[in-house]
Order: sequence, then structure tokens, then C-alpha cells
Amino acid sequence: MIYYSSLNNLRQYIRKKNDLIAEERKRWILKNPYFYNELLKTLQFIINEGAKVLHVRCSTGFILNRLKPKLGIGIDDSEEQLKIARKNYSNLTFIKQDLEEINIDEKFEYILITHIEDVVDIKSMLDSLKKCCNQHTRIIICYNNYLWSPVIRFAEKVKLKFPQQIHNWVSSSDMQNFLHLSTYERIFEKNIVLYPFKTPLFSNLMNKYIARLPLFRLLTLMHIDVARPVFSVEEGEKASSVSIIIPCKDEAENIEDAVQRTPKMGKHVELIFCDDKSTDGTREKILDLIKKYPGKDIKLVDGPGICKAENVWMGFDHAKGDILFILDADLTVLPEELPYFYDAITTGKGEFIKGSRMVYPMQGDAMKLFNVIGNKLFSITFSYILDTKIKDTLCGTKVFWRKDYEKIKKLRGSWGISDRWGDYELIFGAAKSHLKLVDLPVHYVERTYGQTKMNNRIKNGLVMLKMCWSALWKIKLY
Repeated sequence: MIYYSSLNNLRQYIRKKNDLIAEERKRWILKNPYFYNELLKTLQFIINEGAKVLHVRCSTGFILNRLKPKLGIGIDDSEEQLKIARKNYSNLTFIKQDLEEINIDEKFEYILITHIEDVVDIKSMLDSLKKCCNQHTRIIICYNNYLWSPVIRFAEKVKLKFPQQIHNWVSSSDMQNFLHLSTYERIFEKNIVLYPFKTPLFSNLMNKYIARLPLFRLLTLMHIDVARPVFSVEEGEKASSVSIIIPCKDEAENIEDAVQRTPKMGKHVELIFCDDKSTDGTREKILDLIKKYPGKDIKLVDGPGICKAENVWMGFDHAKGDILFILDADLTVLPEELPYFYDAITTGKGEFIKGSRMVYPMQGDAMKLFNVIGNKLFSITFSYILDTKIKDTLCGTKVFWRKDYEKIKKLRGSWGISDRWGDYELIFGAAKSHLKLVDLPVHYVERTYGQTKMNNRIKNGLVMLKMCWSALWKIKLY
């Protein structure tokens, strides 16, 4: 191994090596079509077509072009590879820059980093990219599993893989640490390609099914991390407006409690009661309270009388606040705990905050045993499908930014079956939109008026199971 007297000499060596192999890059891609198709399938799942994408270490532009961005900018320090990229893909922009001092005056929806193995200073590169991010930017980092190092070195020698020669063997925990040190947060990690060659049936079995299993996923060839930047939040930015959607059906005696017990949050709170064809005077009660509390912003929305989900969607459509809350009118989740959700989302702890009733002891018969068992089983299923720990799938209290809801809204109805309650639509939609999901423990108490609407437990369980099956194929086994 040649001894490099300085990091600059190492950078020059890598740059010269990449210039020399520029003309052969296309041939290496053509020799490994199956691997690149598997990589692109995952990247296309993460990166929406028509987005603003920055590709760092873009090489000859093949991957960036296949992502079909609205605005695509590729960065590399190999001028010879960039010449080929500019010649082949005139619809994209390619810029030569030092990978550790990236200076682009643009904010991107996605920043893709590939070939990280021969980046000399990974932290410096991540630091320099912060200026290209806003709070919704997603960072996607592709890197080889260090367990494959003997195989990769052999592939380079027999020219099945382009020769990087210099390798940063970065483990998943190493990358987690790099992200943390540069103030990014990993949202989830995907592990792909257990068998990198095309063999009918066998390749599909290995890479679509076996590679997703808990033990085997640690042995895959490539890790793909999806992360988000973490910004400090000023007090002024925390002062956001709030819309609290309160779906109700036959909850007349709970309405005034909801008005009185909901705390002030942010710069303004609007309470939107969505009455779903009640027959006990709930609607009239809401109208009376609008007059009784003129200092509070209380609104009435007439629901369609179809199901809770459709009732909540109508409330969202009428909301004006920056942040959307859902608070069930039975008040089994305490309104007094809503400021915890507000604090979590405005300080960037998460982007989709879900109440979890499975931490604190429940009061009396607040949740039936059958529901507890079902909820725990579905939580395990969700955690596997989403690669994110989910403790409670059916708590009605959820909080997210209204602008993020617009992404989730586009995915409504795409899970193969109608979700009458809306919980799974929201969670799956948030996960597919790559939002940071966070559980927030809440106290769960018995209702003091009315009856639960969660009846026909077996039928509802089958509906939820079908949605999980659909999500498994669309999120995990895409």
C-alpha cells in the first residue's frame, strides 16, 4: 500500500483514478444490470419523480437521470466523468466541486450520496451539505456492507466492479455516528441485495423476501440510510397556529369539557368539531358553545355520516392552522397533555407525533383485553413493515404539520381497502412520505359519557390486517 503523506495527495490520487476509469463506467454498469436495477428500484421508492435532487458523487450521471428529477444537479470532482455526464444528459446540470466543500445556492428535496467509500472526509462533506437543506430535505446515503469487503475486492480485481481501490469500510453504527456528529437524524435504513446476480426465481427469492428477514438483512451487500437535517428552533419559529380536529358522534356531554380543558398553544388555537350526524344533540351543543365562548375560535363542521376517517378528513379540509391535531371527543386521551405534542413537533423531535397508550397504566376498562392484545400484535407488524418502532397503532391522538398532511392526502385510498378509522391511512402515509414518526406516551382513561364506536372487533381486525398486507407489499416488499 502506497503511503500518502497528506490527505490532499489522497484526494488527488482518487480524482486521477476516477478520471482514468471514466470511459469504462458505462461498461461496468452494463455488466451489472441486475444490481443497478435493484439499487434504482429502492432509490425510486424513496425519491419521488419530479423532485429537486442533488446527487453527490454523481459519476457519469446514470443514476441521477434515471430518477427523473424536476431539477437535477450532479456534483463530482472527476472532470472526465462529468464530461460524459454533460454529453449524455443535457437535461441535467453537472458541476465540478470538491466533495468536502460543496457550495450550491439551492435547497433540495432530496440529497443523494453514492460511492461514499472513496470520500476522504465524510463528516466535512455532510457538514457542507447542510446549506443545501431545509427542514423537509431527505438525505439518502448508499454504502457497501463492510462484511462484503473480500467479495468486493475480488470483483474489482476481475473487473466485475469499477475499482475504487481506496475503501472507507463504514458500518451502520459508524454512519449513524457520522450523521449525529453533523446534526442529521436517521429516519430509517434499508438493506438491499443479498445476491447481486440475475438468476431466474432465485434472485427474486433472495432479494425480495429473504433479504428482508431480521437476520439476513444484516448480510446484504448495500445499506441505504435515509436521514433528515436537525435544525435548532428559535422561539419565534415555535409560535405556530394550531387546528384541533375533534371528531364526534353522540358525544353531547363531552363537548364543553373539550372546550374548557384544551390548553392554549402557540399563537392561535382553533377547535374544529366535526359532528358525524349525531342524534343526541351534539350539533346543537356545539352551536351553543360557539356563542358561550366568543373568545375561543370554535367551529362546527357537518360530517358526512360515513365513518370516522371521512369525518376527520373533512375537518382537515377546513383547518387553517400550521399544525393539525386529532383529539377524540370521548376525551379518553387527556386534552391537558396536548402541549406535549405541540412541544415535540415544534422543536423538531419528530414530524408525525403519535400518542401511545401502552406505557402508563390504563384506568379501569379504558381498553378491553381483546383490544390490548390486537393492538400489541399490530404494533409488532407495523414495526416490521415500517422499520420503525411502533407501540400503539390505534391511539386517536396524532399531530403533524398541515403541509406534511398534503403529502399523506395524496396517498389516501392507495392501501387496497377502506380504513374506517383513518389511523392506518395516516401512519402508512406518513411512513411512505418518509416523515419522522415518534411515539409520545399518554394517559388513557375511561370515558365518562357515551359509548365506544369501536365495535365489531373481529371485522375491524380483518380490515386492519388487509391494510397491513397491502402496506407490506407497497412499503417493505416493493
